[in-house]
Amino acid sequence: MIKKVAAIHDLSGIGRCSLTVAIPILSALKIQCCPFPTAILSSQTGYPKYSFLDLTSEMVSYKKVWNELNVDFDCIYSGFLGSEDQIDIVSDFINDNKNSLVIVDPVMGDNGYLYPIFNKTMCNKIKNLVKHSNIVTPNITEALILTESDYTQINLCKDELISLAKKVSDLGPSKVVITGIILDNKIHNLAFDKNSNEVYFTSTDFNNISYSGTGDLFTSILTGMILNGHSLKYSVDIASQFIHKSILYTSKFNVDRNDGVMFEMFLSDLISHI
Repeated sequence: MIKKVAAIHDLSGIGRCSLTVAIPILSALKIQCCPFPTAILSSQTGYPKYSFLDLTSEMVSYKKVWNELNVDFDCIYSGFLGSEDQIDIVSDFINDNKNSLVIVDPVMGDNGYLYPIFNKTMCNKIKNLVKHSNIVTPNITEALILTESDYTQINLCKDELISLAKKVSDLGPSKVVITGIILDNKIHNLAFDKNSNEVYFTSTDFNNISYSGTGDLFTSILTGMILNGHSLKYSVDIASQFIHKSILYTSKFNVDRNDGVMFEMFLSDLISHI
């Protein structure tokens, strides 16, 4: 039986991120991706121009119909949420689906900065989502926000990062992956599994090139791999390698970073790991 994931993200027509990443990645991993759109954009917000349709009010009806249809989801996977109301709707949806695995990408900031639309109330609501999650995938900045630490101090050593991951896990999730850690000219992902009390660092070379949407790629791959029964360590390894390969390939071309990486070239690689 194919597993179902309720993917709660925005949809951008141009720019590989959010649902335009989650749908093909999960499908390649033999998972049914059920989109729960939060907004529709002509192009993702990194571009100088974009149209924006807020679907917050529709999300209430959307959730209500799914509940009335008694749809069972194996997993709820949430990404960027743009308002307090959207966070509340997702929180209610999680409460309505208590048997679902909950994976939260707590998008709030990066590189020591909070994204402009976020305030303390919104951060606290994201923190509440994390408390009800099984797996969470913050970057360093977001992990520091979740633990109410100084999120501008992101230059942490490995021991400090491990301590930070454990503090995030203390909020509720049994598995924590801190993503996009740059140390010693490498980019690392740190995974902590509370159940086994194990810590893993996965590393690839850092080529000083950044593209939008790689965080969505990572968590989408992680979600699909976990639902296929793979270990946290193996899932993080595969996600890290896939993104590294996609970045190296994309960097050969003159591509706007906002367009994301050409992951389509490597979808067959994912299929071989199922």
